[in-house]
Amino acid sequence: MAYQLVYTRRAVRDIRRLDGAVRQRLKAALEKYRDDPLLFARKLTNPEQGTYRFKIGDYRVVFDMDGDKVVILRAGHRKDIYRRI
Repeated sequence: MAYQLVYTRRAVRDIRRLDGAVRQRLKAALEKYRDDPLLFARKLTNPEQGTYRFKIGDYRVVFDMDGDKVVILRAGHRKDIYRRI
C-alpha cells in the first residue's frame, strides 16, 4: 500500500530553500519510503516536533502519520532542523 505524501506550507518552504541536488535526493527517497514509511523511520523523543523522522544523508524529514497519509512537517539539515521547530 502506497501512502499519500502531504506537505505542510512550512515543509514546502523548507524544501524550496534547499539546493537543487538535495531536493532531488529528498524527492527520490520520499518516493521510495512512501510504500512502507515506518520501516525507514525513527520515532522522535520530543512529540512537539513531530512523531517520526527520515534520515536522508545529512538531512532530516520530520513527519506524522494520519491514516493513509504521511504528513511532512519539516525538512532540513541535521545540524539545525530540530532547533528551528
